[in-house]
Amino acid sequence: MSNKTVWSSSSGDLRKKDLTPNPSPTRRGESLPPQQQTIYLHRETSGRNGTPVSLVKNLVLSAEDLKALARKLKQQCGTGGTIKDGVIEIQGEHRQKISEILMKLGYKVKIAGG
Repeated sequence: MSNKTVWSSSSGDLRKKDLTPNPSPTRRGESLPPQQQTIYLHRETSGRNGTPVSLVKNLVLSAEDLKALARKLKQQCGTGGTIKDGVIEIQGEHRQKISEILMKLGYKVKIAGG
């Protein structure tokens, strides 16, 4: 028999629809307010010949807001940095200073790592 029976509902084939009811703010290119975010500050030296880098993780910001925040942090710390995969990397050990800056902006900050 080459004729197979296929069941469908009035909604159609649900497998073809995106089942995420409310996409995350970053998918839509929006930023969450600082009061609703908890930022984690990490220190990393692996793969950098022992030179420390401060990582700012768990940001829910649009690309423009992320660039603006990275620029502000780099200027306040007086050092360079970059953005990789939604994580701001600031050259050097600046977690305490970054923490103060972010708290003034209204973010909740947790310092992680050694």
